[in-house]
Amino acid sequence: MGTQFKLGDIAVDVSLKDIKNVHLSVYPPDGRVCISAPSRMSVDTIRVFAISKLGWIKQQQKKLRARQRETPREYLDRESHYVWGKRYLLKIVEADAAPEVMLKHSKLLLRVRPGTSDKTKQAIVARWYREQIKVAMPALIAKWEPKMGVTVERFSVRQMKTKWGSCNPGKRSIRLNTELAKKPLQCLEYIVVHEMAHLLVRRHNDQFSNLMDGCLPNWKVLRQTLNATPLAHANWDY
Repeated sequence: MGTQFKLGDIAVDVSLKDIKNVHLSVYPPDGRVCISAPSRMSVDTIRVFAISKLGWIKQQQKKLRARQRETPREYLDRESHYVWGKRYLLKIVEADAAPEVMLKHSKLLLRVRPGTSDKTKQAIVARWYREQIKVAMPALIAKWEPKMGVTVERFSVRQMKTKWGSCNPGKRSIRLNTELAKKPLQCLEYIVVHEMAHLLVRRHNDQFSNLMDGCLPNWKVLRQTLNATPLAHANWDY
């Protein structure tokens, strides 16, 4: 069941679910506020909770609205694209051959058939980004499984609009955002460790922070680095 209430000029979307705890989220790009709460909880109680978090909500909204966002990619020669945090200039090569994406010096070479649409070019590049993460993931998982004492049964990579990653503790699986292939490789490792930590500790509590401190002492710096990079352009349909 869903409802909405307002705190001044801030709209709060509420979903009542079969869960034990209240979850508050502030979503990009403009700071939409959502609360998931136990189905037994009254709206008045949820409102009091939201008021107690109002300062944090406004802080998160301010951060999101100040974030730099990429302009839409037009897939033109010499357009900037990023791979593992490094800037490359796009070079489109038309040829009657299968599509391919390659890195060569400071260029991202995109080979497509003549007349290929921008939408198809975008899909080809997105698929290539996804493959970069798939290639990098096994080594990262193998590195951290013995250190953290947790097993990842499977991972997947997909375009995600509101999260860098997510996990399913029951299935021992993690999911990564395709956009991470554009960020420094250390940021991918931070998200992998973050999601693996959630397989052990579900909430962002002191136990979780202590676990992250023990695994990646600089994880807060990496989080800041990741959040300081430009967000991808996207049509944000909720």
